[in-house]
Amino acid sequence: MTTHQIDKETIYSYLEEVKDPEVPALNVIDMGIVRDVVLHDDDCLEIMITPTYSGCPAMDVISMNIRIMLSMLGFKKIKITQVLSPAWTTDWMSEEGKRKLRDYGIAPPNPKQQVCNDKLFAVHEAVQCPHCDSWHTHRVSEFGSTPCKALYVCDECKEPFDYFKCH
Repeated sequence: MTTHQIDKETIYSYLEEVKDPEVPALNVIDMGIVRDVVLHDDDCLEIMITPTYSGCPAMDVISMNIRIMLSMLGFKKIKITQVLSPAWTTDWMSEEGKRKLRDYGIAPPNPKQQVCNDKLFAVHEAVQCPHCDSWHTHRVSEFGSTPCKALYVCDECKEPFDYFKCH
């Protein structure tokens, strides 16, 4: 397959099939980790990705899955480049991705930090329960099933849930 016959939009649609191994309800486009797609003159397809945080163990699996998927589509020269700057932010997640997180049972990141005064160190960010929509929740642990999530419990329905931390 020559990459000259394929445009960036098509590549992005292919990448929607690559799931996040830690949150399989999301793809790499929903997560906002695909920074760019470059079709080089030598038929090399370069995918630039940014990890959600430094040292994210899922990035190796994501890179491998991107390479496998593109190879199966006939691409021969594939380069996966990790771009560390600017650092990834939850603002890069798609609204569809945030909806998928909620449907999966993970509270999506709030649009902006709810607690802006660093002198109020005992006050935690208000997080809505993805199960019953209550705002009466409390953080149990700064870290949930992965370092990018915190563990919360709903005071109304009593269900535990992960919150994808805003960063």
